[in-house]
Amino acid sequence: MNNWIEISESNLAANFRALEAAAGPETEILAVVKANAYGHGAELCSVTLARAGARWLGVTCAEEGVRVRLALTLAGFIGTRIMVMSGFLPDDVPLLREHALTPIVWTAEHVAWLSEFAGCPVHVEVDTGMGRQGVLPGEELAALLAPIAAAGLRLDGIFTHFSSSEEAASPLTQTQQLLFEAAVAEVKQSGLRPAWLHAGNSSTVDNPAQDSPWLADLAAAVGARAMVRTGLALYGYCLAIERQAEPRVAPALQPVMTWKARVLSVRSLAIGETVGYNATFTARFPMRVALLPVGYADGLRRELSSTNDQPGGWAILHRQRALILGRISMNLTVVDVTGIHDVRTGDEAIVLGPGITAANHARLARTIPYEILCGIHPCG
Repeated sequence: MNNWIEISESNLAANFRALEAAAGPETEILAVVKANAYGHGAELCSVTLARAGARWLGVTCAEEGVRVRLALTLAGFIGTRIMVMSGFLPDDVPLLREHALTPIVWTAEHVAWLSEFAGCPVHVEVDTGMGRQGVLPGEELAALLAPIAAAGLRLDGIFTHFSSSEEAASPLTQTQQLLFEAAVAEVKQSGLRPAWLHAGNSSTVDNPAQDSPWLADLAAAVGARAMVRTGLALYGYCLAIERQAEPRVAPALQPVMTWKARVLSVRSLAIGETVGYNATFTARFPMRVALLPVGYADGLRRELSSTNDQPGGWAILHRQRALILGRISMNLTVVDVTGIHDVRTGDEAIVLGPGITAANHARLARTIPYEILCGIHPCG
């Protein structure tokens, strides 16, 4: 293999347990494995999480849910609930039924498509401020609830998603909480009794300003159980909590993915020789460089490239930093091993892992760890 990823199942399980402890005994954890478990492998991570105690998993689409269900069944986990988090279309309904996937609904169309699936448990998403998926509280929600009951569907849950959960004491989150409370009261008044209320993501658990029994108390008031949907934190990362708040769970998290590549060759550079497209790096002294078989086609962001005046990213070789030189190519990257002794063809380099994390990549690429992890697809 030229470059590949390794997954630490023990770190994944430990992260899940840390999130459980932070959320508290009254709040269930829905472990999000959508987008191929943020690039970590949905089937492997689903089984690992179920083994660690996860009773709910979240996937992107019905097809991904089918793959996760088959992996769970083969591993002996029959009763794990799987939520399809990004909606569905009519062609997905047979898959939802056959593989016991739980859909989310927010339109009358969704209800109509499921009308022949009597008894199907559904979760209604309420739009409290994301402006994305979800039904608006008030008249829209009222117009949705009656058809759900008439179609013989079971309202298993109601939920919302916070737009600013990484901000301590965010007024936007407070407004969303009030709107969700109104929606829950509306559902209760309709006579429907959801089993689950859920809101928030990894940052909701990590944010000390949200360290309150709000959701659990709200759920208990309607005879439901609280749940939070955690994704990024399972894989070892959290967004920084803004406004100088100390995070609750982030210090305990351990990255789950290590991305490696083998050195293709090692060569010398003389003073004045250049590296890469457009010769953006020039050797100012004699150097030794190593060639790694990894580039932007594999997910190594081009923003980690460097010039003589602008440093970029790095890899780890023999437990030392090997700085990236010049522009990252489609499948190749050059790193400086001048001060690293005995680097040879075939040696393992860490592209992401101990010493160079997704947070480091994200900072250099001016993005977020989510995008870094989801974009990794090595040519192994």
